This record gives sequence, C-alpha cells and structure tokens, in this order.
Amino acid sequence: MKTILKNKYELSNVLKKEAEIRNIIINDNIIEKLLIYMELVLDWNERINLTAIKDEYEFIYKHFIDCLEIVKYINKGNRVIDVGTGAGFPGIVIAIYFDTDIKVTLLDALNKRLVFLQEVVDKLNLGNVELVHGRAEEISKNEIYRQQFDIVVSRAVANLNILLELDVPYIKVGGKGLFMKGSKAQEELNEAIGALKLLNCKFSNIYNYQYIINDEVYIRNIIDVEKFNNTSNKYPRIYGKILKNPLK
Repeated sequence: MKTILKNKYELSNVLKKEAEIRNIIINDNIIEKLLIYMELVLDWNERINLTAIKDEYEFIYKHFIDCLEIVKYINKGNRVIDVGTGAGFPGIVIAIYFDTDIKVTLLDALNKRLVFLQEVVDKLNLGNVELVHGRAEEISKNEIYRQQFDIVVSRAVANLNILLELDVPYIKVGGKGLFMKGSKAQEELNEAIGALKLLNCKFSNIYNYQYIINDEVYIRNIIDVEKFNNTSNKYPRIYGKILKNPLK
C-alpha cells in the first residue's frame, strides 16, 4: 500500500519555517520533492530497513532539517559524494536542494538500497545524481572516483577515525570532508587527530546546531576537514584492518 502523508500542508509549513529559522531558504518545489521523498522512504520502509523514524514530524527534523544544515557549507558547481548513503541522507537532500547546480554521487554497499534510491531518482527526476554500488574502501581505489570530488559527506556511518580512512581518498587536494555527528563530535575529533595527519588533512571547523522535538534537545555537529595533499596509495586498507587497527 502506497504511503500517503497525513497533512502535507502542515508538514510543508513546519519544514519551511524551521529551514528559514536556520537561514536556509527553500522554495515550494524543494518542499514538494522532499515530501515525495519522505513518502517513498516510509513506503519502502515496510520492505527494507531504511529508517527507524516513522513519525512524520520527527522525520522532518531528524532527516530533513538535519540534512539541510549541510548545504550551508557546499557551493554550486561542487562535485559531491555521499559515502554510505543508506536511504540517501544527506545526499538526496543535497541533490534536491541544489538541483542542476551540483552533481551528487551516492555510494552504498547494499544493492537493495540502491534499487530504492533509483526509484527516488526516477520519481523526482534527479538528473544530477549518480548511483554507485560497492564498498567504500574498494571503490576509492578506482581512478574514476579516487581524489575526484570537491566534497565528501557521510552521516551516521562510523567513528571519525575510521570514517576518515574510508572517505578521504575520494577528496581532491583542496577539497573537504563534511562529517555529520551527534553530541560526541569533539570526542571523536580528538581521537582522530593522528588519522588526519596520516591522510594529509587538517581540521577546519566544527559547526554546531540543534533542534527540539517534544521538548527534547538534539545536539548535532558537522566536522569540516580540509585535504592539503594527495592520499598515500596504501590507504584505505581492507576494512577488517581499518576496524581492528584504526589510524592513530
């Protein structure tokens, strides 16, 4: 049975108001596409595990408002890759927001999630999206993708010291990584200082924001790192070694 949102008008108003509070201006076309995207996620969620969030208002905050924060640090014309995209957060949101002004590659190891994402791309007519099936540590060895992106993004994939080894090989010199994290972002960053050095990156900034649902405050952070030199060919290692012995 196709999922139909209960109150699109009210959801649209919440989305628009909360975005504007954060100095993110979204038009009716963006809102319409985001709500269609939500319907598709909730519909497919009955078949494959895409999100634990089923309440529509909670979805607005935890997925859309959260992911829209990252567009502040991306420029038109950037080539972006979302590593471990899952249900498409934040990559699909970025693609919807910038439309043809940006190119987004969505990478995931689970093919059935990419089947879902292909339907999203088709339904929303997202001509700026490329889907890639494979493991992050393997695809980054391919010269088509290695050091070819202005920006790499990841959300809820792994601890930062592990994530850096998986993601940095995709970034071109002078590009950056934007890593979406929760309240322990600074702790993860402290543990990843050695990994940053080994991967020829440096910490640039950490952007803090929050949203409130039913009086509960959710603390969120985006860690911004800059790549200043090429990644050694020895990185990334095979995933088992990355997990067993994270860069320090």
